[in-house]
Amino acid sequence: MTVKNLNIFRGRRVFITGHTGFKGSWLAFLMHEIGAEVMGYALPPETSVNHFDLLNLSNKINHIKGDIKESNNLLKILKDFQPEFVFHLAAQSLVRESYENPLETFKTNIFGSINLLDSVRQTKSIRSLVYITSDKCYENVEWIWGYRENDRLGGRDPYSASKASAEIVFSSYLRSFFDYTNSLGAATARAGNVIGGGDWATDRIIPDCIRSIEKGHPIILRNPKATRPWQHVLEPLSGYILLAKNLYDHPKKFSGSWNFGPSTNYVQTVLQIVESIFNQIGKGSIQISESTKEAYEANLLQLNCDKSHQLLNWYPRWNIDKTLNAIVVWYKAYMNNENIEDITRNQIYDYFPELK
Repeated sequence: MTVKNLNIFRGRRVFITGHTGFKGSWLAFLMHEIGAEVMGYALPPETSVNHFDLLNLSNKINHIKGDIKESNNLLKILKDFQPEFVFHLAAQSLVRESYENPLETFKTNIFGSINLLDSVRQTKSIRSLVYITSDKCYENVEWIWGYRENDRLGGRDPYSASKASAEIVFSSYLRSFFDYTNSLGAATARAGNVIGGGDWATDRIIPDCIRSIEKGHPIILRNPKATRPWQHVLEPLSGYILLAKNLYDHPKKFSGSWNFGPSTNYVQTVLQIVESIFNQIGKGSIQISESTKEAYEANLLQLNCDKSHQLLNWYPRWNIDKTLNAIVVWYKAYMNNENIEDITRNQIYDYFPELK
């Protein structure tokens, strides 16, 4: 990442769906810090405590309350704003929620994404589209090596299936429409398990740790031996913005699908992550669930990121220890009522010293 790669967004119009969510709020704040003119389009935050409100983002960017399932409104907003860059993050992003509400998951992740793609197709100002899906879009057979961008798509649970479907829909739009537009680069981005300060979603490991500490209850682990490609939220975001810049400069060369994940050296089990968080905070207890009726979740998942390494020159910057330390610093600041804008900004500048 260079100053030039970041400065391309300065003064440019950047449209972000899902900016009220965990990753979206970090990206919107980062783009604001770079100096972009940011418009966010999303439903209100899902939790009463959330990163979006803690950052006071509604007073920093153009904040539009909207549902990506409403195609006419989305198209109107895009045409009125005339962005050059679009980052699509809006989604139902939880595996367990997809079991409880499969229809809504499919509507949001498939039909909402179709609406976004068709709105992009009709908005001629857009030069770069980064369409975020998930590492769970791959048909996971739990092999020990990482999935490549051309491996088979699929999904057993509704969330994974919806993300694989969104990838197929994107491929159709790319080959049917975007490939015939010389000025538009479009790509999907598949990231590993993203962790960091500001995440308050249910059934995610870091916020579950914090809630268990605040309530004085043990955290219940359903699948303590499961491994995930853990990475700090700023890692995939750095990949997304580097990809967006390259799509803008060389649309045909960089259109397609891209993985952004940590080194295999960073892979740890759920239990190891929780123990590290509790040890650094100095409190917390663990209870292993003995239920056999839990919904299916994969045990082993890893991405191969050779394409991003070789063609984008993108590499992770923080190892797992640095990642977990940053998370603990963030949540300790929150629990001590410190200024979250300052903590978030400091971590952005720590990760991107080019911005200083």
